[in-house]
Amino acid sequence: MAYSVEILARAQRELARRKTDAASVYNQRLQLAYEKLPRLREIDRQLRHSMALAAQSVFAQGADAVNAMEQAKQENLALQKERTALLEANFQPGWLEENPVCHRCGGSGYLGSTMCSCLRQLCLQEQKKELCQLTGGADRFEDFRLDYYPDRIDSKIGASPRALMQINLQTAKRFAREFKSGCGNLLFSGNTGLGKTFLSACIANEVAEKGFSIVYESAPRLFSKLEKNRFNPDDTSRSEVQKLDSCDLLIIDDLGTEMPGNFVTAALYALVNERLLSGKSMLISTNLTIGEIAQRYSPQIASRLQGEFKGMPFMGVDIRVLKNRGV
Repeated sequence: MAYSVEILARAQRELARRKTDAASVYNQRLQLAYEKLPRLREIDRQLRHSMALAAQSVFAQGADAVNAMEQAKQENLALQKERTALLEANFQPGWLEENPVCHRCGGSGYLGSTMCSCLRQLCLQEQKKELCQLTGGADRFEDFRLDYYPDRIDSKIGASPRALMQINLQTAKRFAREFKSGCGNLLFSGNTGLGKTFLSACIANEVAEKGFSIVYESAPRLFSKLEKNRFNPDDTSRSEVQKLDSCDLLIIDDLGTEMPGNFVTAALYALVNERLLSGKSMLISTNLTIGEIAQRYSPQIASRLQGEFKGMPFMGVDIRVLKNRGV
């Protein structure tokens, strides 16, 4: 579950902000407590002094050193007891406790070299924000309306578009529900306005909820990034391309709407081939048939999409038109 550098950086900044805010709240309350209880300030000063003496006595030797350490310990305990009594008598329980943003890692975000759950959760939230911006909303499977699709039998497929889309919906749900690294690839194909983008977003949102890293790109935007990295690379473009290779699920929406050319064909072949070789999953949606893909790009690309992707044809009437009619 490799999150992009940008998502990780935003999550770390948010964790640092929360840590700073928590420290600020504690310091403000401490100053208020000092103003109300001057004795509390004196106790804290004495505690710091006694701890310093105890630290110095560690390096000393002999009976005097042992006695000094024991005396410092007893003074420290007495001061802590007095401090607790003062706070309990004047404030609500826990009012002046230092509460770390995470009790496991203390707000560092890591347990050794392992990412803590607090930072992982923030990464998930940042990814969901990013997906929401790209997909235009938090699309969910329960909002996918099968009643938009005709229920009369289509002689070409021997079933109704509604029955076909029922199968597609269940397949998409199962793919998202059972998703794991290298679990396969999907190819959505069909005319515009049949729900390919919506169902892609549903999958993206549910897979992201499980903590997997997602890159969701329209084909024109994707190839623009690849072209920039090829001919005018910088740190940003290199980071963008690295995300395409490392993410758990790459979703390419509207393949075929980008400007065609030799670069696009070569870049698409390299990207698909690399992810297939590394066993990383993809979802591609397109208005093109396999034959049109072979003609527009290359037979090799068409062969890989046909052989390595589960084809899911979309049929029906343009849903946007139906919505405009008030259906």
